[in-house]
Amino acid sequence: MTREEIIQPSNLVYQKPTLMNDTPMHYCPGCSHGMVHKLIAEVVEEMGLTERTTGICPVGCAVFAYNYLDIDWIEAAHGRAPAVACAVKRLYPDHLVFTYQGDGDLACIGTGETIHSLNRGDNIAIIFINNAIYGMTGGQMAPTTLMGMKTSTCPYGRQADLHGFPLKITEIAATLEGTCYVTRQAVHTVAAINRTKRAIRRAFQNSLEHRGTSLVEVVSTCSSGWKKTPVEANQWMEEHMFPFYPLGDLKTEDQKK
Repeated sequence: MTREEIIQPSNLVYQKPTLMNDTPMHYCPGCSHGMVHKLIAEVVEEMGLTERTTGICPVGCAVFAYNYLDIDWIEAAHGRAPAVACAVKRLYPDHLVFTYQGDGDLACIGTGETIHSLNRGDNIAIIFINNAIYGMTGGQMAPTTLMGMKTSTCPYGRQADLHGFPLKITEIAATLEGTCYVTRQAVHTVAAINRTKRAIRRAFQNSLEHRGTSLVEVVSTCSSGWKKTPVEANQWMEEHMFPFYPLGDLKTEDQKK
């Protein structure tokens, strides 16, 4: 056995993705963002797209994604990431272009940009982090906040007559002809993490092959906004989020008209 084989054994189980910078994570303990960042870094690296990838990050907890992943980034105004991504993809059609957005950004402030990008079939991938709350700005109610769920702006729980119903943006995306792949995943277990990684890779491949728009929703936790420990947050997500936001593929490439 050579010295190199001793240092780098063939049965390597885990290593930090080379595209992950050494910047300490600012996310709260138990937050799902860090894991999704890692998966994106792994997929881009494994696909050999380091020099041909552009990520678009808007405002919200996702805004500092450029601190952690060593790829080209553009910061968009709040909610406008799909519009910016559309422009980048048209200028660089051979590049992987993706957005990384939270539920307040994508499903509220950027609803118009999101819907029209999905409907046009822009050849981009949209990574959608859904924790049903505005995590960065104080825990306000989001379009995805569940019925009865308490936030700083609905302290008695979301009520239909006052606040309307939770918006299932991923179900809407699956009905649009421009989308080719729509899926909802999570990162709370090893099995779920593996499924999410495969979903991200599939979405990225679709961008390269100009198949249309891919949307990968990741049902996530917000320990701080939910006022729970990381363990409690995962349990609450399984008990309350998954029944309303069920995991799995909503639309695949062979279902696109």
